[in-house]
Amino acid sequence: MKSVRTYGLILLMFALFGFNEPNGLSKRALKEVEKTFAMADFTLEPITVTDETNALLPSIITGNNLFLVQGKGSVLGYVFVDQAPSKTAKFDYLVVFDGNLKVINTKVLVYREEYGGEIGSKRWLKQFIGKSGSDRVKAGENIDVISGATISVNSMTLAMDKLLQTIQILKEKDQI
Repeated sequence: MKSVRTYGLILLMFALFGFNEPNGLSKRALKEVEKTFAMADFTLEPITVTDETNALLPSIITGNNLFLVQGKGSVLGYVFVDQAPSKTAKFDYLVVFDGNLKVINTKVLVYREEYGGEIGSKRWLKQFIGKSGSDRVKAGENIDVISGATISVNSMTLAMDKLLQTIQILKEKDQI
């Protein structure tokens, strides 16, 4: 009986952790990229940077979180996926940039808390649209706060600010 439980636990772990999404993006993220560019036929090319460059970046680039989006032989833009902390868990988010490295879409993909999910609203997230590496964002200054979602607002805004700084550094170093 003990070996059956052990075998079952191993199978469950394999089922949960053994399968990665293609290109490092979840189906939900891929669907959002497709919707953003109004194109189903695109390719994602992972962007990797050296350890030396990563040491300079506010957001770490792993090869599984920043992608070049190409369609019909041309650059459509870039997509970044990551997690940011909320009160007791983390939430998954996606940021899509156009070919000029301006934010054209943001989306909270998975929010795991009971409170603070309001940051996933299109109305709140649209504040990041049009931002680029030269912009800084800060909750309460140029990004609206949401009562009851203070931790998540601060976390998402900080994550976006770090990402924008990262994009600027990568652009200056001709990495993207």
